[in-house]
Amino acid sequence: MTTPIRRLPRRMPGWAKAVSAVVLVLAVLFAGIGLTVLPGLKDLFGTETHDRSGPALLESIQDISRYDAASGNFQVVVDLEKDAKYLPDAIRGSRTLYVGAGSVDAYVDLGKVGDNDVKVNKDRTSATLRLPHAKLGEPALDPDRSYAVSKQRGLLDRIGDAFSDNPNSEQAVQKLAAKHIGDAAKESELTRRAEGNTTGMLKGLLRSLGFKEVKVVFGPA
Repeated sequence: MTTPIRRLPRRMPGWAKAVSAVVLVLAVLFAGIGLTVLPGLKDLFGTETHDRSGPALLESIQDISRYDAASGNFQVVVDLEKDAKYLPDAIRGSRTLYVGAGSVDAYVDLGKVGDNDVKVNKDRTSATLRLPHAKLGEPALDPDRSYAVSKQRGLLDRIGDAFSDNPNSEQAVQKLAAKHIGDAAKESELTRRAEGNTTGMLKGLLRSLGFKEVKVVFGPA
């Protein structure tokens, strides 16, 4: 009696495994795209959002002696495009159109005013104050008024975002928007307005204390 020969299952070639992996990734990718394209399909699963953040911890406290005398509101449209050498944009590359809205404050640092910068006559009716020039603060983007208009990404970028811990990050365009807003603030008359407002505030304050003549000068002695 002869024993039947048991055939071992054939192994899948390496190229077939690679093709299967690509097909699986594309299926997951286009399935995610379909959830955002087909109306009503995303709500079928009833997703919910829960905020499980811990309490905010106080790391440090800084004393502020500056007088915020003016604030400017700015808006910029950022068009950021990234290309890859020797690859078409459909395969590798991205382009983001982003509207950034934010503000920049102009302030006068009153903490740098020394005893020699304030001169008062004997009758306390006249005072001269010398203050440092106004400076600009860091640009602050408003998340409620900043948004991405459109995003175009190549196939490899989409696959990378699917496995990334921070997909569709807008950090690059946000930094670029803040930079453009800061540059626009430097070209504006924001610091001049801040010095004018500071002068008006100090004159009104000292006159209410009985001073009849008040002079405010900006810059080094």
